[in-house]
Amino acid sequence: MQIAITQPIRIDDVVVVEEEWGVIEEITLTYVVVRIWDKRRLIVPTTYFMEKPFQNWTRNTSEIIGTVFIYADYGVPIDKLRNELTRILEGNNDWDGKTNVLQVTNAGEKTIELRALVSSRSSSISWDLRVDVREKLITFLQNNYPEYLPRSRISLENEDVSTSE
Repeated sequence: MQIAITQPIRIDDVVVVEEEWGVIEEITLTYVVVRIWDKRRLIVPTTYFMEKPFQNWTRNTSEIIGTVFIYADYGVPIDKLRNELTRILEGNNDWDGKTNVLQVTNAGEKTIELRALVSSRSSSISWDLRVDVREKLITFLQNNYPEYLPRSRISLENEDVSTSE
């Protein structure tokens, strides 16, 4: 009754429950069926949605921002990567034309972390968009700037060792 009145979930809402991403498929008085992304069904007591936190990605709208992480060497030309992200998005029908951001979000000992934010009409479309953007950004780096892909480096210093007798 409380779910019917408050409507924290509705049929076809995209939710994350118990670390599983899925779609609300059925709501009964005693349980809720969540169709997991891999076609399994998660059966959850109805009270779960009143007692525990969960994510509802489509509560008000199905639009969502997706994140793509790329790790690269400090020398990577970030502006060139930003331009490539824009080119990739403009050629992809899954992009809704709203969010297009590339930022350096972390700097580690060996690499920098680049985060691309991209938007789409729904979470399932967002997955496809994120995969496409990730693959194309990596291919762009491989083809144009392979020297800036992460790698381990060893620096050997040449010491002048002379022996006197």
